[in-house]
Amino acid sequence: MRLFLKNFGPIGPGLSDNGGWIDFKRVTVFIGNQGAGKSTVAKLFSTFSWMEKALVRGDYEKKWFERKGRLKNQFLTYHRLEHYLESNQWGDAEIDYQGDACAIRYAGGQLSITESSNQGYALPQVMYVPAERNFIAYVRNPRELKLSSDALKEFLTAFEQAKHSLRGAMRLPINQSEIEYDKLNDILNLKGPGHKLRLTDASSGFQSFVPLYLVSEYLARTVQEQSQHSQQPMSADELARFKRGVESIFANPTLTDEQKRAALSVLSARFNKTAFINIVEEPEQNLFPSSQWDILKSLLTFNSQGAHNRLVLTTHSPYIVNYLSLAIQAKHVQQRIVESGRTDLLAKLEKIVPPTALLAPDDVAIYQCNERDGSISRLPCFEGIPSDHNLLNEHLRTGNELFDQLLELEEAI
Repeated sequence: MRLFLKNFGPIGPGLSDNGGWIDFKRVTVFIGNQGAGKSTVAKLFSTFSWMEKALVRGDYEKKWFERKGRLKNQFLTYHRLEHYLESNQWGDAEIDYQGDACAIRYAGGQLSITESSNQGYALPQVMYVPAERNFIAYVRNPRELKLSSDALKEFLTAFEQAKHSLRGAMRLPINQSEIEYDKLNDILNLKGPGHKLRLTDASSGFQSFVPLYLVSEYLARTVQEQSQHSQQPMSADELARFKRGVESIFANPTLTDEQKRAALSVLSARFNKTAFINIVEEPEQNLFPSSQWDILKSLLTFNSQGAHNRLVLTTHSPYIVNYLSLAIQAKHVQQRIVESGRTDLLAKLEKIVPPTALLAPDDVAIYQCNERDGSISRLPCFEGIPSDHNLLNEHLRTGNELFDQLLELEEAI
């Protein structure tokens, strides 16, 4: 899956290499200043991933998507991106999306779709986790609020489903804490060593962490179960489309029995979610550095539960990037241990980085967005490890340099 983006909102020329194509790997990260376009790229990827899914599932016909104004008025409004289609200082918007099932292009004010014959498409559960997620953990009755953000509404729905799926206390990966759901009173309680309190009364870190963790765990587990076992019940619309598809297959006299069975298998797979695309804004929000590592390990673990899962992050945290380097280096060390035959060292490695959080270098891409000229660049790597020379670490160095200047002034007094 990849995205070409030019002259869209804060994005100007877009990516400077790879022909302008942003490759979405198993784990893809966007860093940059406020207003640089990190969330814009993530939201656009979310939108086009959902459109591709809707096409494959048969929610709408291709011509319906291609109608003039449909992209702007029907889909970009979900993430409030509709005004970004208007020409910016660099020129007219141009967007290309290439997925496993279709290619979608927007240029000259027109959307066009080219469907692929690829039968290996994994129907995804697409979830966009907004930065405003702590809001729903802070308010006592969020369902009664009139939320203006469609993305936040959908996240709230997933949060409610995740909450109701809890059976007993769930162990959280930070501060030896647990979360449990009081169904009678509709209350989430946070438990730790020697204390118990409502999530609405907890720290801002927990109010950001718990919704992200619960929804990610729930959706990853649900998709994994659907992949391994029979799918969950279809909605009424899905069932009607499925029945029409079955009738069409059996009514086709040109198909042999074997071809009909193969066609039915393909049709069934279209309604059975077998991938989880988890797009998370600022996973580090309100978290101590060690807790940032804990949530990252959890998100990587959920991502590893499915062969077609993808994790997309936007972040301002240098710790997130450094911890990703740790996960990549740990994968390299694991390979060296296996090759050397020193399997006794694997237990020590697991105490540093769990096996479910290991990352192969080719499965990670980190992009920097520049707010000054609307450009995007991919962070270079050395032997698979992301470079220390990135925007986040540069600002850490800037702080040290400013401190040195203060010391020089003090010496001059």
